[in-house]
Amino acid sequence: MEQGLALLFPVFLGLLQRAQGGSLEMEPPDSVVAVSLGGSQQLTCRLACADPRNPMVQWRGLDTSLGTVRSDAHSSVLSVHNASLSEAGTRVCVGSCGTDTLLRTVKLLVFAFPDQLTVSPVTLVARRDQEVACTAHNVTPANPEALSLSLLLGDQELEGVQALDWDVEEEPQQGEDQLLRVTQRWLLPPLETPTPLTLHCRATMNLPGLRLSHQRAIPVLHSLTSPEPPVETSPEATPELSSTSSSRSPGPPPRNSSSGSPGPPPGNSSNRPCRPEIHQSPAAGGLELLCQALCDPGVAVGWTQAPGGLEAYQRREAGAQAWLSVPWAGCCSEGWFQCRLDPGGQMASLYLVPEICCQTTPPALWTGSLVLGLLFLGFLAHRLRKHCRPAQ
Repeated sequence: MEQGLALLFPVFLGLLQRAQGGSLEMEPPDSVVAVSLGGSQQLTCRLACADPRNPMVQWRGLDTSLGTVRSDAHSSVLSVHNASLSEAGTRVCVGSCGTDTLLRTVKLLVFAFPDQLTVSPVTLVARRDQEVACTAHNVTPANPEALSLSLLLGDQELEGVQALDWDVEEEPQQGEDQLLRVTQRWLLPPLETPTPLTLHCRATMNLPGLRLSHQRAIPVLHSLTSPEPPVETSPEATPELSSTSSSRSPGPPPRNSSSGSPGPPPGNSSNRPCRPEIHQSPAAGGLELLCQALCDPGVAVGWTQAPGGLEAYQRREAGAQAWLSVPWAGCCSEGWFQCRLDPGGQMASLYLVPEICCQTTPPALWTGSLVLGLLFLGFLAHRLRKHCRPAQ
């Protein structure tokens, strides 16, 4: 409905603005006004009217939250405070001057572009073909016309890079506004470093009347500063991680995946972005989930989602490892567990099926129930024997 009405407004606007009695002026004068999420914006519509008979000006909305409006005979001020995504849309200023009616429209665009840019890996090595990922977190809009990600060498875009993919995913929702995570991956040519070299990932938000950008540095090393993990010369390809965002059910718990376990051998190298993985193992009083990332130094993982909220679980984090305890009493609720890698923003998810733990009742509970049952049967047999004993 809003789109249909918005298309009709320009048709009437030209006719109405030619009215002899007056005119409408807007401040700011743009037809599209951008306001940041949580920010404030004021729109003023002024009526110039030579006819003293009941001039009037007023803001109207089209199926959208209008905001706070203060009006008098010759001006109307619309104020939007703590802007949310639901307040984006078209506003209409309607003016009356004598027998003439005038209209002006403005589209309010709510955007989010915090300085939350991450890269993976955090450093590159010279003279190697490498893949690098750059992620902008908690942004909107995320279409390529509004948001772009690029690699810079100095103040120029790096030449010879191959764009691999552009991923848009939803961030874990914190409130009523659903924000997005955008990742661009590139394959880099071998980088020569006769002198110390630093690349930059730059995110740019282009909106009507507004251009914003953030940068994150990616140092290029002459060689690895720490020894690389040994690479096995096996003809088989490295298996994919078992816990990903597309997993519907977790497989059987891997061996030795308790909180003190180092986990499986590394499945990534410094030549491509690493990803976190989730392992599960029985523990005293419930299950223990371990999220870990076997990557270059300097990365960290943390839990971002759990059924019923993270506050219901005991958690601890130590760099590239994060543990979460699921008690027996609370693990019968089905749902997703999710952790995230920083920098990089890669996610791992595990869908916990209730049967995994609900049927694994602690042995002490079974033993106690069995003893109580035997005592009850012994008492019942004693009473029956005494009651049914024949008279002498």
